[in-house]
Amino acid sequence: MVSGDLDRVLAWRNHPDVRRYMYSSHEIAPDEHKRWFEGVQKEQGVSLLIYELDGIPCGFVNISETRWPAIADWGFYLAPDVRSGTGRGLGQAALGHAFGTMKLHKLCGQAIGFNERSIRFHRALGFTLEGTLRDQFFDGEQYHDIVCFGILASEWQNSNS
Repeated sequence: MVSGDLDRVLAWRNHPDVRRYMYSSHEIAPDEHKRWFEGVQKEQGVSLLIYELDGIPCGFVNISETRWPAIADWGFYLAPDVRSGTGRGLGQAALGHAFGTMKLHKLCGQAIGFNERSIRFHRALGFTLEGTLRDQFFDGEQYHDIVCFGILASEWQNSNS
C-alpha cells in the first residue's frame, strides 16, 4: 500500500458491509485515516498490502508482527463490489507473503463471533481454531465473543506442497 491507495482503502473500510465487522465500526474521517497510515509507516514488522486481481485493486491486508519474534496478527477486507471467490485469492496471497517474504513462524487471526463468513474463511485457509474469548468485545450495545485462529508456517507449507 502506498499513499495513493489511501482514498480507495478508506472507501472500502467505511463501506457499511465492511465497517460492521470491525472492532472500531465508526466511519473514519480522511484525516484520521491519513494519521493512521503515517503512524504505521514508522513501525517495524508491518506490511500493508493491496491485493490485486487482473491488475485491479480489490482488497486490503495488514500483517503486523507481535512482540514475539516471527509471530504476527493479520486483518483484511475486500472491496465491497468484488466478485465471489476473490477472498480465497487474497488469503492465499497474504499467507504467501507472511510465510515467504516475512518469514513468519505463525500468523494469528481473530473474528467477532457473529462474523460467520470470516470464521469459515479462516478455516478454509487452513487456520486452526485456537479458542474463543467469551464476551471479549463490547460494540456499544452488547458483548460479543472473539474467535481466535492461528496457522503455522509448517501447516501452510504442507497444504501447499
